[in-house]
Amino acid sequence: MISETPMKVLLVGVNLNNDPDFEVSLEELGSLAEACGMEVIGVETQNVTQINTGVYVGTGKVEEIKAVAHMLEAEAVVFDNTLSPMQLRNLTDIIERPVYDRTGLILQIFSSRARTREAQIQVETARLQYELPRLTGLGQVLSRQGGASGSLSNRGAGEKKLELDKRRIRSRISELKKELKEVEKNRDTQRKRRLMQEIPQVALVGYTNAGKSTLMNALIDRYEPDEDSRDQRKVMARDMLFATLDTTIRRIALPDKKEFLLSDTVGFINKLPHNLIQAFHSTLEEVRYADLLLEVVDYSDRHYADHMRVTRETLKELGAEEIPCIHVFNKCDLVSSDEEEPGSAACPSVRDNCIFMAAGKGIGLEELVDMISRRIYQDYVDCSMLIPYTEGWLVSYFNENASVSQVEYLAEGTRLTMNCLLKDLKKYKKYVVL
Repeated sequence: MISETPMKVLLVGVNLNNDPDFEVSLEELGSLAEACGMEVIGVETQNVTQINTGVYVGTGKVEEIKAVAHMLEAEAVVFDNTLSPMQLRNLTDIIERPVYDRTGLILQIFSSRARTREAQIQVETARLQYELPRLTGLGQVLSRQGGASGSLSNRGAGEKKLELDKRRIRSRISELKKELKEVEKNRDTQRKRRLMQEIPQVALVGYTNAGKSTLMNALIDRYEPDEDSRDQRKVMARDMLFATLDTTIRRIALPDKKEFLLSDTVGFINKLPHNLIQAFHSTLEEVRYADLLLEVVDYSDRHYADHMRVTRETLKELGAEEIPCIHVFNKCDLVSSDEEEPGSAACPSVRDNCIFMAAGKGIGLEELVDMISRRIYQDYVDCSMLIPYTEGWLVSYFNENASVSQVEYLAEGTRLTMNCLLKDLKKYKKYVVL
């Protein structure tokens, strides 16, 4: 579906029972279509109180859509909903144009953006599960070209092909699920290894194209001292829907010797297909193991409140709604003073568990890191220890694993004034001095 020459398409939106999110969803459909290499040349809408099981919209509206599509010379029609196999087949027959739905567009985008083997397996599994029940229409058309019907021994060629295609797809899905289980085993092993290191884990979550990857790159730029390593550790960040599908984890080492693991996950979107959430469950599961979530919000998008609602709903579905969260209102530099809501903050600024910043320009990074530190390093305490010279290894240990602010060489030993882990304080409490 994604091509260099834009396919001209007509969008169709159905407003069921005055859905307050209807306009937002339809506008987003246009962005999804563009991400698929399509050119939107028209929009048709209809208000309904119930969905037509046969053609989704009203029967009269179908003829109107057909007429508009032909008049505008649209090459295809795209619905802002997930259509059933029967609806898809009936609409295609009546409109005499290819018909796509929102789920199909998202799957196409995911297919084109998957880079790692794990992401490719997850996307292909979801795509095949979506396509399997939708083969029926093709099978019926082909079966009419075969022989007589009504006898198992004299099936039409199309019907035989349909059954073969379904069998191949089911077999392929089974193969992919087995391969994914092996990949998940490796991910579980890596996750257990990280948990054993007892390094705090922070996960970036939020709506697609909110700036999660940009924020990760900004933190790498700021806190990775080696320039060559800095460029290698960065992730792809572009102004597009679902630029990144693969979960990436980077260690962020701070100047005070503290560190945390930062993970970047696939972005969320309204009406994200359930089979995609299921397929990406092992990837999204990284969120559940985080000590802290950073919900990145595109503050310059007038629909940012709706995006936050979708994020909360998705986190709840993943079982991660109770994890502590910092709300990162990103792209504040793009908001003009006359667009700001009453009570909105300057950039950068901090309010409770919210920060207003601009990751792309490096604005607010120190403030964000300070917020992160105060939440995930609660087990750190200030103290002073007098360590005998015979225990010099312990001085080296604290220099590597604590934030040492002062060193004094006394007759009795080395006095360290520092901020260290509470467990280390308890373990070496005999050296603590007032």
